Amino acid sequence: MKILIVSDTHGRHRNLEEVLDREGPIDMLVHLGDVEGGEDYICALADCETHIIAGNNDFFSDLSREQEFFIGKYRVFITHGHSYYVSMGTKELKKEARRRGVDIVMYGHTHVPHLEVDGNLTVLNPGSLSYPRQADRRAGYMIMEIDYNGKAHFDQCFV
Repeated sequence: MKILIVSDTHGRHRNLEEVLDREGPIDMLVHLGDVEGGEDYICALADCETHIIAGNNDFFSDLSREQEFFIGKYRVFITHGHSYYVSMGTKELKKEARRRGVDIVMYGHTHVPHLEVDGNLTVLNPGSLSYPRQADRRAGYMIMEIDYNGKAHFDQCFV
């Protein structure tokens, strides 16, 4: 199973289109917020199971603010992250993820890629496809793959 994880596209779809072409068929798309009205286009473009949540810039959106679901055997919690003060670190987000009993928590908002395994919790942020903020300013996304044994593998990628 191949999952594309993106965030913070802010209504700009060129890099997402390129990534979908590059990565080939995917089984699921997870978008961690700040789509700014592009959710219908993104769902049509991905043509697979799609999970999209609202970010702090999705003012008039009907998208949910958070979701929980399974990817294979993994219980996943997705949030944009601003409500958990992720700009100041992941402490509050990890606390909430553990309270919910999830295996993986995904967030956006900071526009900076992050992948951390803290005990039995995986915390990740794919960065931003439109406005990256890390030192090299490369547009980022992640690929999560579930292998034949059901184990998750993560790869940080750049456009």
